[in-house]
Amino acid sequence: MSPLFIYNSRHSESTLVGEESSTQKSREILCCACLPARQAQNDRSFYSESFFSTILTLIIFLTFFLTTSADAQVYTDNDVEIVNSTFQTGVQKGLQTEPIGDVIIEMGKSFIGTDYESYTLEVDGDEQLVINLNGLDCITFMEYALVFSRNIKQGKTTFDDFKNELTLIRYRDGKINQYPSRLHYFSDWIYDNEKKGIVKDVTKEIGGEEIKFNLDFMSDHPQYYKHLKKHPEFIPVIKKQEEEISKRKYYFIPQDKIAEVESKIEDGDILAFTSTVKGLDVNHVGIAVRLDDGRIHILQAPSVGYQVEITKLPLDEYVKKIKKDSGVIVARVLEPAE
Repeated sequence: MSPLFIYNSRHSESTLVGEESSTQKSREILCCACLPARQAQNDRSFYSESFFSTILTLIIFLTFFLTTSADAQVYTDNDVEIVNSTFQTGVQKGLQTEPIGDVIIEMGKSFIGTDYESYTLEVDGDEQLVINLNGLDCITFMEYALVFSRNIKQGKTTFDDFKNELTLIRYRDGKINQYPSRLHYFSDWIYDNEKKGIVKDVTKEIGGEEIKFNLDFMSDHPQYYKHLKKHPEFIPVIKKQEEEISKRKYYFIPQDKIAEVESKIEDGDILAFTSTVKGLDVNHVGIAVRLDDGRIHILQAPSVGYQVEITKLPLDEYVKKIKKDSGVIVARVLEPAE
């Protein structure tokens, strides 16, 4: 996901107590928009000597065939193994019969200890479906937990099922069509996935107040986005999307009212932390989990240098420690259709 990564740390923004302080202070302001800056160099040198001509022709053909038949996807054998083993474990535990919120919690917990990694979706070339289960940002963590949960509930537990579901939730209308088709702004992610019947924005009904987004961060700062720098023709498309999103009506729970509505937040709800940064909508995303203390905490991939965790602070205390988080949007995951 993209728009929110430029400001790289919160080191001077908050002070927490106990073991949680170092993690929360360092949570990236815009971790849910981790746009990669890494460069993948795949240059190959081929020689034209007649001795190699036949072999090279075969290599070129196979390279083209495998790339196109894979439908522009990036993943490793290890990712395939993780998907298959996670499905197997989930089915053995009988998660397919549990409420979707409980399944999301279980899938999210299975990633605890996994390293945070930025930029995993930003690969060279055209937009591709990227799967990286060994390094997660806040958005990819949430997406993978959601995909595993929906697949298990639907009895669709092959690697192809995982890829299809991930494409559905990550891209506008579930279709990959170049960089602008990815749901970069998280308010747009909620809107699009609500249309698909995957989530429901329950913020208003649990006591939320209207919030106005004036989005322009990506179009105003294309230099921060690898694909916008390389393809300036995408900027007007992104600008139009920003204008459309900004016309919609959204709701949020302000920081000082989160405690009042905490009882209405359920296990597995998606929490989107609204931003005070000009031109942005959401700074961070996590999953709601109620612990033995009866309070809602956050299951999250917090920041570079840290791992997937459950916060020690409850939600309302956590948000108040982050100056650039104005509040939270709550999206409830719906039971998938049979």
